[in-house]
Amino acid sequence: MAQQLYNFTSKDSTSDHLNSTAWLADLGIVVFLSVSNIFLSITASLGNILILIALRKVTSLHPPTKLLFRCLAVTDLFVGLVTHPLNAAFIILRMKFNDGNFIGGVNSALSVLLCGVSVLTSTAISVDRFIALSLGLRYRQAVTLTRIRVFILCSWTSGALIGSMHLWTYPDVVWDIALVITLLCLVTSGFSYTKIHLKLRQHQLQVQAHLGQQSRGRAPVDIARYKNTVSSTFWVQLALIACYAPFCIVSAISINENGYYMAWLVTTTLVYLNSSMNPILYCWKIREVNRAVKNTVRQMCGVFQ
Repeated sequence: MAQQLYNFTSKDSTSDHLNSTAWLADLGIVVFLSVSNIFLSITASLGNILILIALRKVTSLHPPTKLLFRCLAVTDLFVGLVTHPLNAAFIILRMKFNDGNFIGGVNSALSVLLCGVSVLTSTAISVDRFIALSLGLRYRQAVTLTRIRVFILCSWTSGALIGSMHLWTYPDVVWDIALVITLLCLVTSGFSYTKIHLKLRQHQLQVQAHLGQQSRGRAPVDIARYKNTVSSTFWVQLALIACYAPFCIVSAISINENGYYMAWLVTTTLVYLNSSMNPILYCWKIREVNRAVKNTVRQMCGVFQ
């Protein structure tokens, strides 16, 4: 993306006027994106700090699953603390000084790392829920803290390696790799949730067949709790798809970088928006997290009073 944003080399007044109008429109987008990144930096940082505190008090989640949620919150926290400010600085420098290549390169490398780990972790959460439903009582022996820690370590290591490649090799190659991995993860998550839906529907029909009319609509406590967890992880995955899909589309069709530069900036900010949305979804869909966050906020307010 190391291209000039604006070109004022037109030869007549009509083209000068058109270029000026386009420049003002682009200026408005740049200002909006810069302010948005600064605002989202605050919301992502504060939101994910609260989630990390709240997850310590949550007991309904299986420890490996909770560890995956913590990993996702940590990546979102770093997006708020580091990536958002760097992205805002890059946009401003490119607009005002036609510079910022170094900051842009560092930001892209960190984006590959953090967003890559985020996508892999979200996919792991969906696969974890599918394994829990498929294995039943054997799930706790199959999915352990040790194995999840190894997975997280491998995710961060591979993300760091691919991100560092952005600084030392062809950036387009890195983005192609990131795009392929993202699409594979989205397909895997979609497959997992489809299988979960079919298995839950089959289980519900079996319960209705065995327990009769009075038991319809009621499920055992463990299945009810499992459904709540699946619901929360499904909304997290849906938010990830909504935030990442536009960027994947723009990246796939952006053969001419000059024509898609603004679209790239907008969709990149949309990707980062996912880090602010996840804490909201945790509070909305996981009651224990909601209560823990409220208690934490009350305690913090009491300290400052």
